Amino acid sequence: MDPLKFIARAWEELTEGWRQLLSRNSDALTHFVADARKKAGQQSDPDFPQWSLLAAETWETAGAIIVRIEVPGMEKEDFDVSLHGSTLRIRGEKRSEGNLHERTYHLMERAYGRFERTVSLPQNIDDAPAEVSYKDGILTVILAKTEPIPPRQLPFR
Repeated sequence: MDPLKFIARAWEELTEGWRQLLSRNSDALTHFVADARKKAGQQSDPDFPQWSLLAAETWETAGAIIVRIEVPGMEKEDFDVSLHGSTLRIRGEKRSEGNLHERTYHLMERAYGRFERTVSLPQNIDDAPAEVSYKDGILTVILAKTEPIPPRQLPFR
């Protein structure tokens, strides 16, 4: 294969992947803020990621809206899950085991620190009976649906 065609094809596939990530998953790209207990003025290591992908899926059944978000390496006590109208807000802090700066890294793709992730939900949710669980790195939120308002014909005047 012609090297120029190979490079052009690889570039096209890479740019398409980024376009798809940004158009379909831009909300999943989550900013992590370094530990607030750091000394004033101390910058985080530029080699440590400050952004990470917290991939989510949302679907509905006859009676519920289910949201699942991949957040590995945490404990359920590290989360603050709240509902604001039709927006689910997940806040947390992902901590590293030990001191990151005392290690010599050859690869670092995981982000650590405080984060906030929001997920837009349909309007027909009942915020009273909610179930939140965390298992195997997956945060699951189940919200009951309210009775949908059936469509009706509007008369002309």
